[in-house]
Amino acid sequence: MKALSQFVLASSLVLSQFSFANTDTTALQQAVQSPTRSEANKARDQYRNPVETLHFFGVTPQSTVVEISPGGGWYTEILAPLLAKEGKYYAAHFPANSTSEYATRNLKAFKEKLASNEVYKNVVVTEFSPLPDQQVAPANSADVVLTFRNLHNWYMQKGEQGTLDAFKSFYAALKPGGVLGVVEHRLPEDKKSADWLKSGYFPQSLAVELAQKAGFVLEQSSDINANPKDTADHPGGVWTLPPTLSQKEQDKDKYLAIGESDRMTLKFRKPAAQ
Repeated sequence: MKALSQFVLASSLVLSQFSFANTDTTALQQAVQSPTRSEANKARDQYRNPVETLHFFGVTPQSTVVEISPGGGWYTEILAPLLAKEGKYYAAHFPANSTSEYATRNLKAFKEKLASNEVYKNVVVTEFSPLPDQQVAPANSADVVLTFRNLHNWYMQKGEQGTLDAFKSFYAALKPGGVLGVVEHRLPEDKKSADWLKSGYFPQSLAVELAQKAGFVLEQSSDINANPKDTADHPGGVWTLPPTLSQKEQDKDKYLAIGESDRMTLKFRKPAAQ
């Protein structure tokens, strides 16, 4: 009986420590408040909810994280200081040998950003494109792979197979038990008409289907980044809304009042080794 009591006590302590580690967001809040973040990026926190989003995906200062297609570095400004001391951050950007002028220009700007401040010195730049066998990080090395508003781009470029290839690359990079975090503009299921792809929105059911085909298990979904004001039927697609505001001054106040897009937030897991 004494041994059983000790086991229960020990189990309770482990559980309480696990709970504390998963509810404490102090480090995330400090990273979001980093003085190296741009004011323009901070202004989007109300729509992108970085503390809640990273917490939902289980990112901690000790995590090895891969961000797919980091663009101009919105999340880099948060992840780099967060992971600088105890974690590791891979930024899987455009391939260096890309023939796209857009890709070349954006990769150059991203590298210049990394060189501009000491806080980015530990960022490891890797490559990603929606093709088979892309190594975004060493195999079985990452705790978390993150992708923000990218699925529609891959689907437009390479269709269903390209998007599936992307998910397979993430699966290969993750440790058994690792997490794939997906945030994407959400297309209502009743709006899957023939031209839905041009809208920049993506069906949640298709995102789940392709991730599962790659071997992932959907563990949880969240409305952290939901926006019920977004009807997803704008004249210029998702780019009608801020921050792009593709319609310029036409109905600008209307779209500013809606805010940024309604987004799915999906947490997948690579099954742990048996």
